[in-house]
Amino acid sequence: MSYRLAHLKSLEAEGLHIIREVAAEFENPVLLFSGGKDSIVMLHLAVKAFAPCPPPFPVMHVDTGHNFPEVIDLRDRRTTEAGVQLIVASVQESIDAGRVVEETGPRASRNRLQTTTLLDAIDKHRFDAVFGGARRDEEKARAKERVFSFRDEFGQWDPKNQRPELWNLYNGRHRPGEHIRVFPLSNWTELDIWQYIADEGIELPPLYYAHRRTVFERDGMLLAVTGFVTLQDGERPFEETVRFRTIGDATGTGAVRSTAADAREVAVEIAATRITERGATRADDRVSEAGMEDRKREGYF
Repeated sequence: MSYRLAHLKSLEAEGLHIIREVAAEFENPVLLFSGGKDSIVMLHLAVKAFAPCPPPFPVMHVDTGHNFPEVIDLRDRRTTEAGVQLIVASVQESIDAGRVVEETGPRASRNRLQTTTLLDAIDKHRFDAVFGGARRDEEKARAKERVFSFRDEFGQWDPKNQRPELWNLYNGRHRPGEHIRVFPLSNWTELDIWQYIADEGIELPPLYYAHRRTVFERDGMLLAVTGFVTLQDGERPFEETVRFRTIGDATGTGAVRSTAADAREVAVEIAATRITERGATRADDRVSEAGMEDRKREGYF
């Protein structure tokens, strides 16, 4: 008699297998954790993978300094509950040390600066595997990634030089100074993430659900009015009922109009949409058709 797992249970089992495989195969892994929905699901899987013990690796947030406070509050609380060490790699410290130069102007963003901060932290702590929460359905460059994605000694990615992953066999071989990016959620979709969050009762920052917020419109997106953005001529703040599909640097993360107040309602909303969350709400992905791929080649997430 054959036995097949339900769709979400199959994805969960695959994620648990990948996480355990990394813990067995690598000496010093780390899990990237921003407090966003995908990294929260990834940490949830890591906790499940090693229960009742805590995950045997730290988590790291590459912090732009331009965060929504609700996200930082949940980041700190969730990592404490999981019993894992939280490492904060600060973009502001990279700026202060002269490692990167901050852009100026009303459209300035620190998103691209995260690459240097991330690579410096990987080198400093000698991490040889780095878990990321990217999914293939998010964006074209991320759809090219393998589950185990090789990075050279400069932290760079070559999309034409990737390793086969037949029969879910993963090749983690690397020389000193090189590392592997690992994506346990590669085969999940945004809808899968939300259905899993609903089924598992996973707590998220309240920004992901409908709430009243002061926003303004820029380039067809609704951006939150915060201390990190400067309104330009013609931009007027107004109140709207919105939620965030993805959460990153507050200067470039847009909101969408929504009345979805819980995970089930969000899942229904996502099932009807035809625009990916990054395409709809991330200003940094609109720089060019190959904007994300260019950043990934340099060492971005």
